[in-house]
Amino acid sequence: MKIQGIFPALTTCFDREENLFKDKVFHNIRKLNQIALGGYVVCGSTGETPLMSIDERIQLMEWVKEASAEGKTLIAGVGAESVYQTVRIANRAAEAGYHAVLALTPFYYRNQMHRPDTQALFFRAVADRSKLPVLLYNIPQVTGYDLPVDTIAELSHHPNIIGMKDSSGNNEKLDLTVRAAKPGFQVLSGSAGGFWEALQLGATGAILAVANAVPYACVTIWEAFRTRDFDAGKDWHSRIAAGSQAIAAKYGIPGVKYAMELNGYYGGPPRLPFLPLSTEAKTEIEKAFDGLRS
Repeated sequence: MKIQGIFPALTTCFDREENLFKDKVFHNIRKLNQIALGGYVVCGSTGETPLMSIDERIQLMEWVKEASAEGKTLIAGVGAESVYQTVRIANRAAEAGYHAVLALTPFYYRNQMHRPDTQALFFRAVADRSKLPVLLYNIPQVTGYDLPVDTIAELSHHPNIIGMKDSSGNNEKLDLTVRAAKPGFQVLSGSAGGFWEALQLGATGAILAVANAVPYACVTIWEAFRTRDFDAGKDWHSRIAAGSQAIAAKYGIPGVKYAMELNGYYGGPPRLPFLPLSTEAKTEIEKAFDGLRS
């Protein structure tokens, strides 16, 4: 299957009591359906997944599936530390009608998990048992482990591992990965600050937190790449750079959610222990996204 284009790494809608907020999930997805996005990634890092129960994750997947327009590719984040739990979530996603799963590198038991052989075993075992095609998920900023190029290249030959999301922001390594992996292995950038360059290096698209707030701008960059309008692509990428830096590096998920509010999407509160943004932080985000509001 082909996974191309721009995919928002969806936030999770909570109400003021921190419960899942179905109406706002539908509001956001129906609004996003009007834009030429490749699809949606549910229950990734931006979705506050570590703060959710398994049942909540499955419920959210079902709601996003129900609200999504026909033709959108749906990718379920199935991050868990064990093969057993990862596969269990992956197969529940299959039952919910998803197309692929995004499996995070295990990291909690660092002495044992931060080893290429253990990582390779984990992903092979997940791919052997998953009913859905698997994307590797490399985000060393969170896990403290950067999946080696040699391991990725080895895993790319598994028939049920079709690609990866690389959120390291290291485009030199992304380039090496594209070259080393089996032909047809799809690498998607998870870095808003570097995804324009990543597309030039062979990435097939991007899974981005900032696409929740400014999906049209992100799609415009993809279309500029696809039509080889490089000046337009560079221009639009420079426009989102300040905003993506503010929310990704400085204010995180609360910042993403506030940026969404500026463009008519529901951001809502994050779950504790995330803190609400200060007035100063909101002002900084407003300035960073000035000119990108729809």
